[in-house]
Amino acid sequence: MGGRASGSFEVTAFEPVETEEREGAAFGRIRIAKAFTGGLSGGSEVRMLSVGGPSGAPASYVAVEHVTGELDGRKGSFVLQHSAWDTGDTTVRVVPGTGAGELAGLTGEFHLTVAEDGTHRYVLDYELG
Repeated sequence: MGGRASGSFEVTAFEPVETEEREGAAFGRIRIAKAFTGGLSGGSEVRMLSVGGPSGAPASYVAVEHVTGELDGRKGSFVLQHSAWDTGDTTVRVVPGTGAGELAGLTGEFHLTVAEDGTHRYVLDYELG
């Protein structure tokens, strides 16, 4: 069964855990929490590794995100994997085999955008088998 869920999310916590300065780059390890509304409602915990370039702006990051809540009326959890080279090109996928509860078998892609006013929006295209 295929579906599409959309809505918005808010970053409710952003906690740098560790930073390390190197020549030409700054490495970081960060914990993030989010709250989702819309077709996906619930929360998530993110573990992110990032590197910033000489200007201090993020140059690349990878992250795993454990999402718990309700997706189009089905309760459960799953994990998203993020990978990005900059803030404009982010790939986020559901990690196969991580769906639990009524979300067992979930696969898909999670698309996120940040509006000029700072609102974070998402679209999750998914299959539930």
